Amino acid sequence: MASDRIDLSHLRVFPLAERRHLSRLEDVLIDPASAPGPINEAGAAQVASCVEAIRAARARGAGVMLLYGAHLLRNGAGQLLGELMRGGWLTHLATNGAGSIHDWEFSWQAKTSESVRENVATGTFGTWRETGDALNLALLVAGTRGEGYGQAIGRFIAEDGIDVPTTEELREQISLMGDDDPRLPGVAELLAARHRLPSLPDGRVNVAHRYRHASVAAQAYAAGVPWTVHPGIGYDIIACHPWYSGAAVGRAANIDFARFGAAVDSLDGGVVLSVGTAIMGPQVFEKSLSCVNNLRLQAGRPIVSGHSLYVVDLQDGGGWDWTQGEPPKTSAAYYLRFCKSYARMGGDLHYVQADNATFVHHLHHALA
Repeated sequence: MASDRIDLSHLRVFPLAERRHLSRLEDVLIDPASAPGPINEAGAAQVASCVEAIRAARARGAGVMLLYGAHLLRNGAGQLLGELMRGGWLTHLATNGAGSIHDWEFSWQAKTSESVRENVATGTFGTWRETGDALNLALLVAGTRGEGYGQAIGRFIAEDGIDVPTTEELREQISLMGDDDPRLPGVAELLAARHRLPSLPDGRVNVAHRYRHASVAAQAYAAGVPWTVHPGIGYDIIACHPWYSGAAVGRAANIDFARFGAAVDSLDGGVVLSVGTAIMGPQVFEKSLSCVNNLRLQAGRPIVSGHSLYVVDLQDGGGWDWTQGEPPKTSAAYYLRFCKSYARMGGDLHYVQADNATFVHHLHHALA
């Protein structure tokens, strides 16, 4: 081991059966046919406004993007999102790395989440064999296919496992590839990982996902709706695993950032829903919008305009009416990043203080 870094390949991992789970699908999953819970008068008005904006956007063929944090899934909204996709109301979904992890764990074992406080102290936080095996393997193989993060996880769940190229197949692929083949680095990465990690399997790896009905990833994959994942290196528990590859994560996430941009390019007169994501949503959206506008201006096209943004969070909006634009620096509201970033993105910004799953449940109820 180099003196200036730890050797992650020596991490000891544990079976998920030994983990104390904090969230169970049977306790949280919302039935789309059920009546939504109560919402205050202001929230109800915002839901009605959002429904009108979504209907208008879809009528004109504009995109409707949902950017969400992991808690929306842990709060049981998986089937609600599936219904909204199948109804044609959502054209793109995006989440963070944690959103993909909870999605997979729910789909495989119907439970997820652990105690950070308890498990970091024992060196067991995140060091779970099945989660790390499944997601890291899916991302390593994704590089050989030129797939993004979201597509790779959706396929893995929907197809109950994955076909992993053998060492001989990888070597043959490399011999036949041109230097400009975008899959070449991914094939080389998996080949190098196999030499570094003899425990990596090859051939067909079967993993039964008995609860895929609650998986946003699998439902999006089946519906053909883009579902992208926007992680950080070292942000997520799959980093606590010997098979983790920052190169594989970054390569897949880079593809998803480009797919996210294609959705942003569809937003003229469209709608952005940012639900329970205080960091990933606004940060990825602002960079992507800048990229899209850059490319549009080069092509002689106008920048993205006419879009509506609905930001949903439990915190109050700092006592500021966000439809009026950005507050001054003397206002505490100025420091609410999940609102301020979107206020700078053009379009009409609406802030909804509500429970994220309750908001989505009302949205589905009204649209359905």
